[in-house]
Amino acid sequence: MNSFPRALVLTGDGINCERETAMAFQVAGASPTIIHVNDLLAKPAMLADFQIFALPGGFSFGDELGSGQILALKLKYGLSEELQRFSERQLPIIGICNGFQALVKLGLLPKIKGKNFALASNIQGHFTNRWVSLKPNRENSSPWLRDLPEELQMPMRHGEGRLMCDNVTEKQLAPYIALSYSEDVNGSLYKIAGLTNKIGNVLGLMPHPEANLFSLSRGPQQPGKAFEFSDGYFLFKNIVDYLRE
Repeated sequence: MNSFPRALVLTGDGINCERETAMAFQVAGASPTIIHVNDLLAKPAMLADFQIFALPGGFSFGDELGSGQILALKLKYGLSEELQRFSERQLPIIGICNGFQALVKLGLLPKIKGKNFALASNIQGHFTNRWVSLKPNRENSSPWLRDLPEELQMPMRHGEGRLMCDNVTEKQLAPYIALSYSEDVNGSLYKIAGLTNKIGNVLGLMPHPEANLFSLSRGPQQPGKAFEFSDGYFLFKNIVDYLRE
């Protein structure tokens, strides 16, 4: 593996966190390229040139028909074979906020047979923008989660992030949990903030790790400490190190 694994960061159609996500991969040691979704769908084979695929947050298609729904349909009908091969090679895929919603609608998360699973409107009934505390699931061996701090701080910015599923799916869900909120912030089942697939290469999460790369993200810092790496950085660094190994 190249010492600078290549990350394809999707943009276009209402995605608005592509620059922050690209910077997160860059500071973690990857080589990111921001590519418009229409350019990728025009040449889907280009996905094979990358080792990481990232669906950043935003409001793709203005969340018409539901958050991430139209983006998921475009990717399903224009990129499904390439995306399936990418995942089967156990290469990392991450979906953040709107990207997580798209991964769910694509069926890449949590990939439970016979699942009935959704990210619904927050229990408050409105968009929520606040910092949250998260706990990683130590039973999940995903490379995204290796040696993360016991508690992480990230901002959440969404109106549809409440995880819901049927009773059958609920009984199978535990191994797929990646991150949980320390408190109930949106009514999500088991306070779940993020999930992986079975082997752990695919990660979806509602909070924004790319928005807490440095200490200054949380406000004024002591002199000389503003650019110390913060919680979100370690998640991206984990996956770059995994690819280098």
